[in-house]
Amino acid sequence: MKIFYGLGLLALAGCTTISHPSLQRLDPSIHQAIFVTPIQKHPSEAFLSAWQKQDEAWHRVYSLHAVIGRNGLAAPGQKKEGDGKTPWGVYPLGPAFGYATSIHTGLIYRQASTDDFWVDDVNSMEYNQWVHGMPQANSFEHLRRQDNLYQYAIVIGYNMHPIVKGAGSAIFMHVWRNYKSPTAGCVAINQRSLRKILHWLDQQYQPVIILE
Repeated sequence: MKIFYGLGLLALAGCTTISHPSLQRLDPSIHQAIFVTPIQKHPSEAFLSAWQKQDEAWHRVYSLHAVIGRNGLAAPGQKKEGDGKTPWGVYPLGPAFGYATSIHTGLIYRQASTDDFWVDDVNSMEYNQWVHGMPQANSFEHLRRQDNLYQYAIVIGYNMHPIVKGAGSAIFMHVWRNYKSPTAGCVAINQRSLRKILHWLDQQYQPVIILE
């Protein structure tokens, strides 16, 4: 098990063990979780905490400020394409992606090139999918952005199995512009913290994100 020390990261032996009830309801096979909850006065701002399960107990190993969709969290089952909301629920994390050929992470990693896109056209057969080469769609997102928001990123497995057209697409955890700038529906944090979280995450622990 990887245990981190330093800014914002706590040794497992001394970190918080009082966990949210949502963690206790997760499948027993899940041993890593990221919990994100909006700050009431500012719905696009959120508190993020990272949790590791050891000996059947959940331990908080990291906590920080995050931003979410400009219109906050969608009500359960109500997320729609273009609504500016982050989906409510529990979703798998990964793969990771970014601009470097490789990064230090336990997740599957994929390099994004200038020929990689994510389709958000609800009428396209490629809706909510990573596409290499020009998509057969009227609307899509460049994964190699000029503003470097996707220099480090993780796919949040929302609306994947199955894909429901119009239910929302391209939901990631990525680098924020700043702590006051909301997203179009993703979860965003500062780059330094995201790199630490990528280092900590490991696919063998079946990591998930809880948005509620």
